[in-house]
Amino acid sequence: MKNVIIYLIAIAIIPAHIASLAFNSQNLSKQTLLKASNDKDPQVERSARRELFSKIGLASSAYLAMMVPPVPAHAVRDFANVGLLGGSNVVDVNNANIRVYLKMQGMYPNIARKIAENGPYKNVGDIFNIPGLTEAEKTIIRRHESKLTATKPSPEYFIDRINNGLYR
Repeated sequence: MKNVIIYLIAIAIIPAHIASLAFNSQNLSKQTLLKASNDKDPQVERSARRELFSKIGLASSAYLAMMVPPVPAHAVRDFANVGLLGGSNVVDVNNANIRVYLKMQGMYPNIARKIAENGPYKNVGDIFNIPGLTEAEKTIIRRHESKLTATKPSPEYFIDRINNGLYR
């Protein structure tokens, strides 16, 4: 509880102190504010008041930004199955880009497109249930079936299966 009170006092006092330093550094002192309050012109008074509150608001928001602790990023830095995206002999049918199938004779581009468009798959055998897959295409897939695996789709890679934005 004591820490909360200290924190609230700091939030109230320090921005005002920062704002007063900003006023002093720009010669916006008490004289300017007194002149604005004594002036009968409401436009000048509003202008001075607006300037005062904008500086206090700026100082307060800058201070509060410094008070917020940094939040760690919970991004996946290293995908555990990165080798299955094309860096090994085995290809993940759920996450790999269609260009990976260039390594497998007869798979690219038609069969690779059908595999990428109809995923995700629970296992490699689900590939044979793709609608419109011919017997010749199934034969080619059977020839390379030992080089295929089906892992859990990862959103970071699943979305780039058809076009990962890499061009020659």
